[in-house]
Amino acid sequence: MSLQVLRGQAAGPESAPLPRSVTRLEPSRGWVALRLDDVWGYRELLWFLALRDIKVRYKQTVLGLSWAVLQPVGTALVFTVVFGRLAHIPSDGVPYAVFALAGLVPWTFFASAVSTTALSLVGNTNLISKVYFPRLCVPIATVLASFVDLLVASVVLFAAMAVYGVGAGARILLVLPFMLLAFAAALGAGLWLSAIAARYRDVRHAVPFLLQFWLFATPVAYPSSLLAERWHMLYAINPMVGVVEGFRWSLLGSHVGIGSLALTSATSAAVLLVTGALYFRRMERSFADVI
Repeated sequence: MSLQVLRGQAAGPESAPLPRSVTRLEPSRGWVALRLDDVWGYRELLWFLALRDIKVRYKQTVLGLSWAVLQPVGTALVFTVVFGRLAHIPSDGVPYAVFALAGLVPWTFFASAVSTTALSLVGNTNLISKVYFPRLCVPIATVLASFVDLLVASVVLFAAMAVYGVGAGARILLVLPFMLLAFAAALGAGLWLSAIAARYRDVRHAVPFLLQFWLFATPVAYPSSLLAERWHMLYAINPMVGVVEGFRWSLLGSHVGIGSLALTSATSAAVLLVTGALYFRRMERSFADVI
């Protein structure tokens, strides 16, 4: 929406002129600017929405934040038995258990953030239809809430690295850019899906299938080194390829050539994020009517 502030004067027959301002909300037309300054202006609301999502997610739960740990750890145990012990999938020279966990920690964040962000507008129908604020705040806050789970699960990953005696030394600090890359990829996909879900409720059923397919297209249970090198650039168009391999490279000391993978995945994530934000802003004018 675009805002116009009209200023004029209203004067009675025996009174001095009084200032008057009118704020008019008008639907935008065509492709519009992102207006990130509006999001920054509503940053307090953004943090409130993120905090609310965190509280709601773990309200009246027995284990609370432990759920952020149990999901990747439990899945890593299953992967270790099925892929590590039975299928004998290679793990780039590190114990398969910590290899799988290093892939599952960022993947679990991504899958959780995308699935919740896709339905974030539908879940905030009452707020969106009654109050004006930058709608971008809703999906951003949802991804921020999921990012807390990533930070909690990362602590368990560090503990597993200490138990197995693996690590990449000072290179561990380089995991931070890959965390931001995971955030950008999740937000970009979430923006696309949430804007589509506002009009088409089929997205609710399509997202689990999409994430299941995306999981097998990401080197979580297997290393990307199993692919022929000539396919690596095409493979890295999936932004989560660079994230997962970046986690293993920075934390476990993986010898996979991360430069081209990270660059391609970062470019793909940037395109996904920018196009998702632009599409979201284009569809924003109809959210209150169709949601």
